[in-house]
Amino acid sequence: MSNCFESKEAFKEAFKANVSNTYGRDFEDTYEEERFLTLGHMVRDYASENWRATKNAVKNSQSKQLFYFSMEFLMGRLLTSNLMNLGVYDVVKEGLSDLGIDINDMEEFESDAGLGNGGLGRLAACFLDSLASLNLPGHGNCIRYHYGLFKQKIVNNQQVELPDCWMKSGNVWEIWKPQHSVRVRFGGTIDAYMDQYGKFHQTYRPSLVIKAVPYDEPIIGYHTKTTNTLRLWDAEVDEETAQSGSLFNYLDDVTQLTANVYPDDSTPKGKELRLRQEYFFVCAGVDSIIRKHLRTYKTLDNLGEKVAIQLNDTHPVLVIPELMRVLMDDYDYEWDDAWKIVKETVAYTNHTVMAEALEKWDQNLVRSLLPRIYMIIEEIEKRWKFFVDHKGLCGIFNQVSILKDGQVHMAHLAIVGSHSVNGVAALHSQILKDDVFKYFEQIYPGLINNKTNGITHRRWLLYSNPQLTKLLEETIGPEFKTNPAKLEDLMDYVDDTNVQEKFFAAKMERKQILADYVKKELGIEVDVNSIFDCQAKRLHAYKRQLLNIFGVMHTYMKLKKDPSYRIYPRTFFFSAKAAASYSLAKEIIKLINIVANKVNNDPQTNKYLKVVFIPNYSVSVAEILLNAADVSEQISTAGKEASGTGNMKYMMNGALTLGTLDGANVEIVERVGFENAQIFGFRVEDINHMKHENSYNVWTYYNNNEEIRQVVDSLRNGVWSSNPDEFRLIYNDLMLRNDEFFVLGDFMSYIQAQAEIDQKYRNRSQWARMMLINIAKSGYFSSDRTIQQYADEIWNLKPISFK
Repeated sequence: MSNCFESKEAFKEAFKANVSNTYGRDFEDTYEEERFLTLGHMVRDYASENWRATKNAVKNSQSKQLFYFSMEFLMGRLLTSNLMNLGVYDVVKEGLSDLGIDINDMEEFESDAGLGNGGLGRLAACFLDSLASLNLPGHGNCIRYHYGLFKQKIVNNQQVELPDCWMKSGNVWEIWKPQHSVRVRFGGTIDAYMDQYGKFHQTYRPSLVIKAVPYDEPIIGYHTKTTNTLRLWDAEVDEETAQSGSLFNYLDDVTQLTANVYPDDSTPKGKELRLRQEYFFVCAGVDSIIRKHLRTYKTLDNLGEKVAIQLNDTHPVLVIPELMRVLMDDYDYEWDDAWKIVKETVAYTNHTVMAEALEKWDQNLVRSLLPRIYMIIEEIEKRWKFFVDHKGLCGIFNQVSILKDGQVHMAHLAIVGSHSVNGVAALHSQILKDDVFKYFEQIYPGLINNKTNGITHRRWLLYSNPQLTKLLEETIGPEFKTNPAKLEDLMDYVDDTNVQEKFFAAKMERKQILADYVKKELGIEVDVNSIFDCQAKRLHAYKRQLLNIFGVMHTYMKLKKDPSYRIYPRTFFFSAKAAASYSLAKEIIKLINIVANKVNNDPQTNKYLKVVFIPNYSVSVAEILLNAADVSEQISTAGKEASGTGNMKYMMNGALTLGTLDGANVEIVERVGFENAQIFGFRVEDINHMKHENSYNVWTYYNNNEEIRQVVDSLRNGVWSSNPDEFRLIYNDLMLRNDEFFVLGDFMSYIQAQAEIDQKYRNRSQWARMMLINIAKSGYFSSDRTIQQYADEIWNLKPISFK
């Protein structure tokens, strides 16, 4: 197999033979899908040589390894990136072409792996790519969800959720590893006693046991030997567990556990299932790490020296009590020794400042579902209280306690049990220190640190935008491919009119590709010479897609009212999923689609204004959308978005950031300058002041500004719908709940920012200059830089040495 990619001829011969032998038919009689599956297996098997070499090199050099625990890994399609990372893309492309096969058709057979929901999962995928490409031993740990969150369809302007059957043809990249299965135990009772030496003993009798079975995917570095592992855990029956008479309930429990990511937790049953999922992949992952470690070292005393576990948000925080349980119950460690190992090993990344997003679990649920784990959490809390009180800080314990108000506060447990806590953008980390976790900062000064997020430039520039990549290669040479900091060299060419024109040509190709996609999928014609204005991300009130569509509604009504008012043609692209039970977000999607229908079908205005909602947002949609954008809408309420990574992808592909000073927007503007971005709206300090003074009143904005009043009234007066209650949730959220996310407070500033963009775009040379500066300054936002900082400052991870 290792020689089959050496030349086009060798590949063709091996490919035809493999397809024919696998499916028992002549190559000419096989189906395209069969050919795709065969190609995927050939690539995976080819990567296996480096996979084996990586494992051996780590074992032989006794290198420290990272295990990245995340509830999500949004990997996207892997055929192209794996072929390119292995350096065999051209061989395969040309070989397939000789056989009458277009590699792009092959790529279309691959589904986006449904292993997540949004930015959290895509960040984790970028991190895996960077770890392997930097030759760092770092692996992912997640659940093998059989179905994605959901497939979004728009029916009668509304979101409809369909099953996301991403594994209908299997997962070509995975290898089943049943020999590494783990028994995960839930519920039941504990018999405990103290012996005459004061040693605690316990016998656990679970009521439910499910087998966790791993499926491993190779994570291939870019032109390196390093090939790491993404381990996905699936649930299988434990043959000796099912009670007589309850077999079907048991089978249902097993099936549900890995059915899909984020089951609806609006019911008690849904909450329990979500907690089961979290413990399931934590318990299995910890067991796997321990067993692997003991095969090399024969002791767990050095676990913290040889293993780093990073918790991606609060979902995997049960790692802390689970690792304590394993060390004490299975390997007879005393509490203090076990706790020292846990603290050395575990670090926690926070991704939110919003209190409702910091996970909390009902204590009774944790106690009944995970009785031993709950006992350990109680003991952690007791010792934590003793520690805080004896620092003379007893007055603040209620602010930092893990168990309070009948709930287990997972973020607090994460901080107490970790040696490092980090935010994901400079502003976000500062808010954690000053506000969200300020009492922890008093106890552990310097514990909270910042690691600004990044994106893998390989997927988001090299692979998804070959047009811009070619221009960059011709202008600054190829070094940026392996060292994204070299994009800075483009600063020498930002005033070069020839380079500016080449940029516009590359951008136009990407805009045409998006326009063709929209025409084919949605039947909407868009003007490629219009400004492409894009907002694509999870639909949430704080991300303020509502502010964006309000701007569109304002522009449309102004165009209709005043025939002398004209704008530079603009196409607004939206793409977003709303959580199935999030009624307000779903109503905003309905508003966007109803406005789109009206605007797009009005011959008086539609040559100036179009609105496109692209359903079922995914990595694959993003790869077409983001690099075609002229304007990147990053308009969350200041202080609410931890970082954002879409802002970095747009920037790297030459789009202007239209945004608030929130998340990583702050750092983008620091690098490109305010003159090369379009910043508007309240700052964090403005919002904090208004909250402190209780001075924000939505009715003041409504009553004092006719343009705001027209937009709000249009929700109910028949402009968009003959039903005055069609958008009642939106209206009530704004006007009766005092506009929690300051949509109306920022509205006129947003409209002014859009008007300024309209003027800037008309100056072709100036616009190209701004875009080239954004691209040149985007290298800092590579996940390679982020991962190197984690490796140096938190994990103490060194590159693998291949002897």
